[in-house]
Amino acid sequence: MDAPYNRLLVARFAECFEFYDAVLPPLTGATLAKGSAGGPYADWEVADRAVLALCDRALMALTVGTVEFPAEPPAVQDSTMLVFRVADVDEALALCLRNGGVLAAVATDRPAWGPNLRTAHLRDPDGRLIELQSS
Repeated sequence: MDAPYNRLLVARFAECFEFYDAVLPPLTGATLAKGSAGGPYADWEVADRAVLALCDRALMALTVGTVEFPAEPPAVQDSTMLVFRVADVDEALALCLRNGGVLAAVATDRPAWGPNLRTAHLRDPDGRLIELQSS
C-alpha cells in the first residue's frame, strides 16, 4: 500500500496546476508524474511516491453526487493547511509569490513555536492556506 498523500480539490485547476508545478520541484524535489494544466487531474511524485495531487472540484462533485451543494462555504476560519519544511523560508516565500501565491503572513521567527522556527503563510491560487517553515 502506498503512503497517504493529499489530493486537493480545486476550482481553479489551471492556475493551481501552474502554481504547484512551479513550486513543488524546488520546495520538495517532486516532479510531475501525470497531468497538465488542462486537468482534470495531476500528481507530483518523489521517488515514485505521490506527494500531492490536484483534482477538478466540479468533477469530484459530479462523482460523489454533491453538484447541488454550494461550491464555496460562507467565510470561516481555515480548517486545513499544507505545510512545507524548507531550507530558507524567505527564499521559498519569494518563489511562491512569484508564481501566483498570495501573502497571508510575512516571514517571522517563532521561538514560542519551537527553537529556531521561522514561518511564512500564503494562499495558493484557490485560496488554500500554506505554511512554509524552517528550523
